[in-house]
Amino acid sequence: MVLSLGIICLASSAILAGVYALTKEPIEAAAAAKTNNAIRQVLPEFDGEPQAATIEADGTTYDYYVVNRDGAVAGYAITASASGFGGPVTLMVGVTPEGIVYRTSVLAQSETPGLGAKCSEPEFAAHFENLDPAKTKLAVKKDGGDIDAITASTITSRAYIQAVNNALAIFRSITEGTTPDVATGASTAGDTQASADVQSEEK
Repeated sequence: MVLSLGIICLASSAILAGVYALTKEPIEAAAAAKTNNAIRQVLPEFDGEPQAATIEADGTTYDYYVVNRDGAVAGYAITASASGFGGPVTLMVGVTPEGIVYRTSVLAQSETPGLGAKCSEPEFAAHFENLDPAKTKLAVKKDGGDIDAITASTITSRAYIQAVNNALAIFRSITEGTTPDVATGASTAGDTQASADVQSEEK
């Protein structure tokens, strides 16, 4: 029995290793294609391939990509996230060299279907097209900002906006050589009652 089990384990391991070897490259290629597609969605046209880079803050590594056009930097595609109602809301945020948010794209989210999941729809992303942070207060109107929240999904809306703010913090760090001031939560600090109201809304 021991010999039989050993043979079965070895055979299973060999099969798993073979499947991993066969699928590793296609999975990596699919992931790279998804990333490149997101970069092209959030930035103006550029030359060549995006240049991958990372930056660290508080022990966390953040990915970003630099693109060029006519020999000059044309923009930064920055991956950033914040905690939503159902988990992290992760975005690809395109930022021009002038610090303008060109466009945003949702890479991953697990928000409530029909409510918070609407953050992936173009109607909400349109709030962040060609957005100048110097002229727009990046917060939902309930928190005194300029952004209309998704109906009954204020927590998700806050997470999306926080992710954009985090991307802008990373952008400033890249261009100014400072440490990013990145937040993980989506709720307004010290707004306990508002947070409770929002949780009631999203349920």
